[in-house]
Amino acid sequence: MPTIRKTLERRELESLAPYAQRVAESVGRTHFEPQHDYRTAYQRDRARIIHSRAFRRLEGKTQVFLNRTGDHLRTRLTHTIEVSSISRALACALSLNEDLAETIALAHDLGHAPFGHAGEKKLNELMRDHGGFEHNVQSLRLVEIIESKYPEFPGLNLSYEVLEGLRKHDEGYLRPEGKATSAETFLQPSLEGQVANLADEITYYSHDLDDGLDSGLISADQLGELEAWRACCDRVQAEFPQLEGDLYLRYVIRILIDTQVERLVAETRRRIAEAKVETADDVRRHPCPLVAYDPDWKRANLQLRAFLYENLYYHQEVDGANLEATSKMDAVFNHYVNHPELLGREAANRLESEGLYRTVCDYIAGMTDRFLEDEYDRIVSA
Repeated sequence: MPTIRKTLERRELESLAPYAQRVAESVGRTHFEPQHDYRTAYQRDRARIIHSRAFRRLEGKTQVFLNRTGDHLRTRLTHTIEVSSISRALACALSLNEDLAETIALAHDLGHAPFGHAGEKKLNELMRDHGGFEHNVQSLRLVEIIESKYPEFPGLNLSYEVLEGLRKHDEGYLRPEGKATSAETFLQPSLEGQVANLADEITYYSHDLDDGLDSGLISADQLGELEAWRACCDRVQAEFPQLEGDLYLRYVIRILIDTQVERLVAETRRRIAEAKVETADDVRRHPCPLVAYDPDWKRANLQLRAFLYENLYYHQEVDGANLEATSKMDAVFNHYVNHPELLGREAANRLESEGLYRTVCDYIAGMTDRFLEDEYDRIVSA
C-alpha cells in the first residue's frame, strides 16, 4: 500500500508540466531527514515557515505605513499571504508546482527589518562597513541559521528548491549533487521561484496603491496619467458604468491584479513555447527568466513603480514618520553594539561565529516595530 506522500508525488508526475519542479526530483535538504508518510517535502517546508517565529513577527512589521496607523492598511504578514495566494494562482495556471511556489512566497519577506523601506535603508547604513543589509539575504539567514527549532541542525533545513527561490539576486545558482541530480551552476531559478518573484511585484504594486488611495495620500486623479490604471478604469467603466466611489476604486484595483496575472500568464506561456524547454533544468539553463510580462505591460508596470516611489513610498507623511522611527533603530543598534551582553541568549550564542555587528543586525532585523520602540523607550529612560 503506497503512502499518501507517494500518491501525491505520483499525482505531480501525472499532472504537472514537464518543466515544473517535481518534489520527487528535489535535491533534498542540507541535513538528511527521513521522508514523511503523508506530506511531501515542500508541504513540510511550508509548514515550517508558517510555524516559525519569524513568520509570526511579520504581523508587527510595516509594509508601507507604520504599523497601528490604520485598521485596513497592510502589514508584512498580510502582504505575504497575498503574495502566496497569487503565486499559487499563477503556478496553477502554468501547471507548475503550487506547493513550491507558495512556500517560496511565504518565506520571501521573513528577513525584512522593522519600519518598511526606511528601516531597511537605515540598517544597511548602519552595516555599511560590515557587509551591509539586504532583506532577501536576511530571509536566507533566517531559514538557514537564525531560526532555532531543531536539536540536530540550525535553521529550518528547507529543501534546496525553496532556498533557490529565495536567492533573488544571485548571479549564479550553484546546485549541490543530489540523489537524482548532479552538481551544476545555473543561470535561473525554477519557474516556481520566478513565479513567486513576479507575484511579489504584482502584489505590492496593486495593494500599495490600494493602501495609498485608502489613506488619502494619493488620489484617483493623479493615477489618470498611468497607462495601467487608465486601461483598468476603461474596463471597469465598460462593464459597470454606474459604479463610483470607494467600490469603484476597489474594483479597479481588483481588475489591475487580474490584468497583471492574465498578461503574465500569456507572455510566460509564449516564452516557454518559444524556448522549447522540456525539463526544470532546461529552465534553469535558459539565459533569461521565462516568467515575464510582455513589453507593453512591463513598460506600464515600470511607470506604476516610478509613480509609487515618487508619490507614496517617499511621501512626506510616510517617509517622515518612518525616518523618525528609524532614528530609534539607530539608537538601539548602537546601544547593543556597546552592550552586547544585553542581547538575547540565542543571539549572544552567535557572537563568536557571526561577529558583533552581524549579530546585532540580525537581532534588530528580527524585531517588530513595537518591540523596537519599546526597547528604545527602555534604553532612553534607563
